[in-house]
Amino acid sequence: MLAAATLAVFGSLGLARFGYTVVLPSMQAGLGLDNTQAGGLATANLLGYSALALLGGALASRFGPRIVITGGLLVAAAAMLATGTVQGFAPAAFWRLVTGMGSGAGNVPAMGLLAAWFGARRRGLASGVAVAGSSIGLIALGPSVPRVIAHVGEDGWRVSWFLFAAVTLGLAVLCYLVLRDTPADIGLQPLGGDTEGAREPAPRTVASVGTRGGDAADVAVTTGDLTAQAVKTGWGGGLKWGLVYRSPTVWHLGVVYVAFGFSYIIYMTFFTKHLIQAGGYSPAQAGSLFMTMGWSSLLCGVIWGGVSDKIGRKWALVIVYLIQATSFALFYLWAAPTGFLISAVLFGLTAWSIPAIMAAACGDALGSRLAPAALGFITLFFALGQSAAPTVAGALADRSGGFGPAFLLAAGVALLGAVLASFLRTPTRNS
Repeated sequence: MLAAATLAVFGSLGLARFGYTVVLPSMQAGLGLDNTQAGGLATANLLGYSALALLGGALASRFGPRIVITGGLLVAAAAMLATGTVQGFAPAAFWRLVTGMGSGAGNVPAMGLLAAWFGARRRGLASGVAVAGSSIGLIALGPSVPRVIAHVGEDGWRVSWFLFAAVTLGLAVLCYLVLRDTPADIGLQPLGGDTEGAREPAPRTVASVGTRGGDAADVAVTTGDLTAQAVKTGWGGGLKWGLVYRSPTVWHLGVVYVAFGFSYIIYMTFFTKHLIQAGGYSPAQAGSLFMTMGWSSLLCGVIWGGVSDKIGRKWALVIVYLIQATSFALFYLWAAPTGFLISAVLFGLTAWSIPAIMAAACGDALGSRLAPAALGFITLFFALGQSAAPTVAGALADRSGGFGPAFLLAAGVALLGAVLASFLRTPTRNS
């Protein structure tokens, strides 16, 4: 289940979103786009993700993650195929929008699914493994896409989108065949010392985001009741949807998540373009550093998810945001190969850790059956931040003649994220 969820993340984000970073210079030249329009394509993709983040999580909580994940990957594959055929900005923006919708429907339920399969003591670690799907994307695309473009020529970016679509289609079929919504579907219990995914307890609205992850179930406040009849009805019946939207902890997590969405997407979208424009890198050299970032990020979710299980979600978030702020600032302030390398490695070491911690925190807050809906809800905040950022960054680059101000803006927003995370509530056992 964990391997399949990781591959779902690879298709939903590694290909459907981060593939654009490597394809961007060639695609921008082929379609004659300025930086604002290039950022606009990323914004369109992220608006589509925003639209399905909340809905995809809610649908997964009602109908089960397996069907929603499969459908999302199919939509993303079809849209990436269409992206490779466009002739101008408007159709490209439309199909990037649809690709984002498929990404949201595939990624959010895949992460939320883990709350059913892993208990609180393993949930952060499991989420950390799953987000490595994005790292696989960076590792695979960094060296391969420049080679495809160099071999094919000016239409290489189109062929790249066709290849992304074919792989994602295969992943959709795999997820449909392998994934199951709960351990009980195949006679198992969750890994991690509890049976939450097999027989759901009452959902919880106060998360132990600032406590040790293993104590989350003990210190949470029970505010709802899922009766035996509700459990019998499966994913659709008896869910207390209002618990998601009335939880102060969930809202606080959402606000903290905005900072990650806004800051990291500026770095990821214009990473290759900045290396070529400001660093004098060739596409192949930029792709190699992109791959290095991918290798650095491969275990980041595992490391930080595990750290959050030990020291609490709150302090893990603070530390990660501070590291990312440093990375974004260095990428502009130290515009030399050493500076670029340190920046890429620093970001890689923390890259997908915040989504992993957020997924675990949602499971802590509301239990496994409402975790996909909670994750979908806070992902809406995240997606709104990242939807605005690429267009803002592209406009700054067109006005200033470079991406330096955009990267400094990303660093400032990440620093703000650390401050906001430091105020996450640390409940007591009597809270």
